[in-house]
Amino acid sequence: MESLWGLLIPLVGTTAGAACVFLLKNEINPLVQKSLLGFASGVMVAASVWSLLIPAMDMSEDMGRLAFIPAAVGLLLGIAFLLILDECIPHQHLGSDTPEGPKRSVKKTTMLVLAVTLHNIPEGMAVGVVFAGMLAGNSGITLAGAFTLALGIAIQNFPEGAVISMPLKSEDGMSSGKAFVYGFLSGAVEPVAALLTVLLGRFVTPVLPYLLAFAAGAMLYVVVEELIPEASEGSHSNIGTIGFAVGFTLMMILDVALG
Repeated sequence: MESLWGLLIPLVGTTAGAACVFLLKNEINPLVQKSLLGFASGVMVAASVWSLLIPAMDMSEDMGRLAFIPAAVGLLLGIAFLLILDECIPHQHLGSDTPEGPKRSVKKTTMLVLAVTLHNIPEGMAVGVVFAGMLAGNSGITLAGAFTLALGIAIQNFPEGAVISMPLKSEDGMSSGKAFVYGFLSGAVEPVAALLTVLLGRFVTPVLPYLLAFAAGAMLYVVVEELIPEASEGSHSNIGTIGFAVGFTLMMILDVALG
């Protein structure tokens, strides 16, 4: 039961962020949006390193100097996986007028939600694979460590939920309720992906180091391909950098202190 609640923690963050449409009348201030995107980037990078890549190498220490292989292979496969999804699924990033992926007659609103949903998949996988490792009992991953990652993802999901729901309300003229539902649904894929990963736990355990690194690679792809460029474009890019530093430091502290 504890694990089930852990899988739902990231969705709580997205839901709380999406609920900002009921509290704020206008769109998010550009400077605030930059800081939130930078913050989310920092959390994801720190989570990728401390919660995923380092444990992957620790589990492979019996390989001696080659202990980096599972982490390196998994990392590259995770990046390749997101790259393929980006090419195969029609989507559109916030602030962009050009759709990406296959040409389809899909509404802009739908493509915006698809973009966020697409990039929430690796976060769900990351939480799922960590809890699967914890349940396996022989991976060195503790319950506290698994909850720390889930909490870190939830923290960075808060600004993500707000960043998707607020523009839908201000730019697309949606009602607050409908914009909230879209924001919520964009994060609903995370517990689904996490639960599927946990259910496949007995198959996951033998290749757990690779899967941890795979999730890290997928998350880093999201950071480099989307979050950091959006936080850095235009003026006052240093706000995004400060947000990154705060997010990275916070997640590092959580992982070391609680993990």
